[in-house]
Amino acid sequence: MFEYTFNMSETLAIAVILLIIGRWIKKKVYFFDKYFIPAPVIGGVIFSIFTLIGKNTDTFVFSFEGELKNLLMIAFFTTIGFLASLKLLKKGGIQVLIFLGAASGLVIIQNFIGIHLAKFFHLNPLLGIAAGSIPLTGGHGTSGAFGPVLEAAGATGAMSVAIASATFGLVAGCLIGGPVGKRLMLKYNLVGHKEEEFIVEGDSKTVDVKKETITEESIFESVVLIVVSMGIGGIVNSLARKVGVVLPAYIGPMLVAALVRNVVDSKGGELPLHTVNVIGNIALQLFLAMALMSMRLWELAALAVPLVVILLVQTLVMALYAYFVTFRAMGKDYDAAVIATGHCGFGMGATPNAMANMESFTAANGPSPTAFFVLPLVGALFIDFVNASIITVFMNIFG
Repeated sequence: MFEYTFNMSETLAIAVILLIIGRWIKKKVYFFDKYFIPAPVIGGVIFSIFTLIGKNTDTFVFSFEGELKNLLMIAFFTTIGFLASLKLLKKGGIQVLIFLGAASGLVIIQNFIGIHLAKFFHLNPLLGIAAGSIPLTGGHGTSGAFGPVLEAAGATGAMSVAIASATFGLVAGCLIGGPVGKRLMLKYNLVGHKEEEFIVEGDSKTVDVKKETITEESIFESVVLIVVSMGIGGIVNSLARKVGVVLPAYIGPMLVAALVRNVVDSKGGELPLHTVNVIGNIALQLFLAMALMSMRLWELAALAVPLVVILLVQTLVMALYAYFVTFRAMGKDYDAAVIATGHCGFGMGATPNAMANMESFTAANGPSPTAFFVLPLVGALFIDFVNASIITVFMNIFG
């Protein structure tokens, strides 16, 4: 059998090539575009299938240098920290707080379901977390970050489970959103808003985010902010270990970034957030490509039946949660029904899936500016921070 370990530059080159391939395929295949399957997921999975063939035929085995992948993961979560603004949370009003609470409640439930069903199948409880809020509320980025952490803690196959679950969630979330919203409309005799009820200036259906021009100066400032936060965050993690608290590598940098953001907000200053976000997205795409191309799919075979059962239960619970909890928490009106529809995509996949659910639903029933403000604000700025924190607690309890 031919064996080869790719060094850092070779690993990065392969990741970039797979990302380009993934983008090309996504443009050509309607299914991938419709369900917002990320380009690095497409390219990475194709490569992992290729390595699966090599493994099963005893032809070749590849391994990859992992330090750059870990660095990109930490960089991505550091940029997430810069989005956690208490000022924006307060500005969003009580509905943003309520929905963040509802979304956080779902995170806890998803992990409880995953853990207890994993125990039912006599599996490592950490594999249940890999089929819980990590891939569902978190998506592929959180899956790629936590998969290796779970595997290091003894959950063999956690990476493959998380990625497979995240991909399933993207599709399932889109499929259940419409039926949930329609059922709520019929049961509660809800009537959609009319276009003339709102004075629309530009695109009122998305969160108004200031996008500064990206320049060499803004890139330099952003890189300094990210790198320094990563460095100080690493010290925070080391200090935590000395007092007996073990934190994932990204937690310290993410907390430091959040602190920086809120201090700057309190002083009335501004950060180059658009540039920070662009850098974070690039880091995420490269990280995902590296994480997925190194997946060991052969570890997923023995987990196929338990994983399918867990994911089907998670889908049913998501629909029931949106119907009975999210809808009621958000006020039991038309806007609440739209948010419940979006939460199905959001809680099973990602914010773009939620937006797609709500776009489709409101196109047929009437606009809902409230829903299009509340959900993306929580999805883009807060839920990843909350989810990562809750996951860390579960890992320390059940790890």
